[in-house]
Amino acid sequence: MPTELRDLRWAITAARYRSLRRAAEELNVRQSTLSRRLRGLEYRLGAELFERTNGGTHPTPIGRDFLEMARRIIDETDAAFARLKAMSSGQAGRLTIGVYVSLATGNLRATLAEYRRRFPDVDVHTVDGAHDRLLCDMVSSSVDVAIMTTYYPGWDGHKLPLWSERVIAAVPEGHPLTEKTLLQWTDLAGEPLLVQQRGAGPEMQRLLASKLDPLGVQRFLHHDVSVDRLMGLVGAGFGICLILEGATGARYDGVAYREVHDHDGPMRFNFAAYWRETNGNPTLQTFLDVLLERYPDLACRSLAT
Repeated sequence: MPTELRDLRWAITAARYRSLRRAAEELNVRQSTLSRRLRGLEYRLGAELFERTNGGTHPTPIGRDFLEMARRIIDETDAAFARLKAMSSGQAGRLTIGVYVSLATGNLRATLAEYRRRFPDVDVHTVDGAHDRLLCDMVSSSVDVAIMTTYYPGWDGHKLPLWSERVIAAVPEGHPLTEKTLLQWTDLAGEPLLVQQRGAGPEMQRLLASKLDPLGVQRFLHHDVSVDRLMGLVGAGFGICLILEGATGARYDGVAYREVHDHDGPMRFNFAAYWRETNGNPTLQTFLDVLLERYPDLACRSLAT
């Protein structure tokens, strides 16, 4: 008959109290039941674990060695069960989030910080990429959820509207446009415009084209680099770049930030969380719960439609 974890726990309790009566009271079992289980354990092991006297029940030298191993087994088993329970409830595990905007400041950074504070045992991994790549990564389950703008209309999974971010022009310091507190689209006509080929770059180019093409031929200069390298080019005077306000938390030498307005006020990009219903990662639900708590008005409006 194999040894049960219960037998190990009962033996540890008997050793702690050094009394079968007190140990049985703690375990809420009959003393005779506890004594019989311990005898059965000793029989299966072929060794006497306890010395029973009128003064109490004391581990034998072999019993002390056995109890030390039993405690390790119980501790490791309890830790494994606790870990599995935490993982099944989304309290621990791994969450992969697709992002394609800067985390220098803004709502996404604040959301990730809040999630980290509440679920420190979840290993959060971020994947950078454009819409198409992140959507494909979610289909293949290599990304659990993606935080992106709402430009992409063909998504057949779940989408939760979140926040919006202003469009900001990164302008070389000393450029005449820095004398203005905000910029209109006509201010950017004819300027060399640096466009990032990754992240939000393609959407920025579509926005620029829709606003500036009626004003004449534009100069789009494409760069397959990260935002910080692109800002280095702006600071060096190579041109102007449109970014989202989440990137303005980082400061770069020679770069000034100005809001871009149209006739309705600040130009904004709306963001949403994308995920698939078939994703069974429990940590996804805890992340979505944080989003729903932080943006309840948007969430309720989304769920009502």
